[in-house]
Amino acid sequence: MTVLGIETSCDETAAAVVRLEPGDTAIGIRGEILSNVVFSQIDDHAPYGGVVPEIAARAHIEHLDGLIERALSEAGLGWDDLDGIAATSGPGLIGGVIVGLMTAKGIAAARGLPLIGVNHLEGHALTARLTDGLPFPYLLLLVSGGHSQLLVVEDVGKYRRLGTTIDDAVGEAFDKVAKLMGIGYPGGPAVEKLARKGDAARFAFPRPLLNRPGCDFSFSGLKTAVRQAIEAFDPLTEKDKADIAASFQAAVADVLSDRAEIAMAQADLVIPEGYRRFAVAGGVAANMALRERLLGTAHACGYEFVTLPLKLCTDNAAMIAWAGAEHLARGETDTLDVAPRARWPLDPDAAPARGAGVKA
Repeated sequence: MTVLGIETSCDETAAAVVRLEPGDTAIGIRGEILSNVVFSQIDDHAPYGGVVPEIAARAHIEHLDGLIERALSEAGLGWDDLDGIAATSGPGLIGGVIVGLMTAKGIAAARGLPLIGVNHLEGHALTARLTDGLPFPYLLLLVSGGHSQLLVVEDVGKYRRLGTTIDDAVGEAFDKVAKLMGIGYPGGPAVEKLARKGDAARFAFPRPLLNRPGCDFSFSGLKTAVRQAIEAFDPLTEKDKADIAASFQAAVADVLSDRAEIAMAQADLVIPEGYRRFAVAGGVAANMALRERLLGTAHACGYEFVTLPLKLCTDNAAMIAWAGAEHLARGETDTLDVAPRARWPLDPDAAPARGAGVKA
């Protein structure tokens, strides 16, 4: 099962070819990444301190065709070697999603290939099966610029949400803290680098929802506390910035560890002993300090900790191709009228998170 994947949901334009070997896809399985090409738009968005949707969509149009050709070339394959084409059809910036999905539709129609419209979040959720062959079910922490969720991954297309953010996503909080300190974009790597030189005990930032029941997240209050700390300095020295970054990152680590521990206790009721694995995915999963903290939490709760290669944490097309291959192996495809979506929760039946402004 060889699938071309296209990813254009935000500020990375990506194409990849992934192969899923024949077998029982309900059990542990491992695929092969034949190519994985990513064009980052960081330089285009850096002057604005965040992603500009119109700039992102135009960049996708400029670069996508060439990236697809390169992905096929690096895989050593032609169009006739493909069994299907998968593209992100949501959630994401709608202009970018349209670019990738319409390109995939054109290729599918011209080449007579099956089309799979992939949920971007499902791409992250299933990557641990591509890299580590995880059998179902397993526990997942999905942390990125737009999403903070804890889910039990029960099967392809079947997810049980245990918690989500009631305001800001954790990656969004990293970006905003970086912008407040003027240390560059993207914010996650900039804060992590600065935090290595800082004193995490200097600022007693709040830990929203710490030790509270449930698995929901909140980062808005933490972000506000950081802003107030920054505004108290005139001028803000490099040491102040490093200490703020370290203290902020420590607060995030405490919150993620606490929420994950509660989620593991809940997941114990639905994940049989012997299947207790905890995977972390999304761009924030590339933060090494957070990985180390979550590793300790997982082991303390009796879970195997599964981390993805750094290049597969951030947005990429290999995860989209793999999710498409998983669906294709089950005979699940889409028609050419599949619609792009700005919002697309993995668990549409989950109860709303308490609080306003929830981001699915």
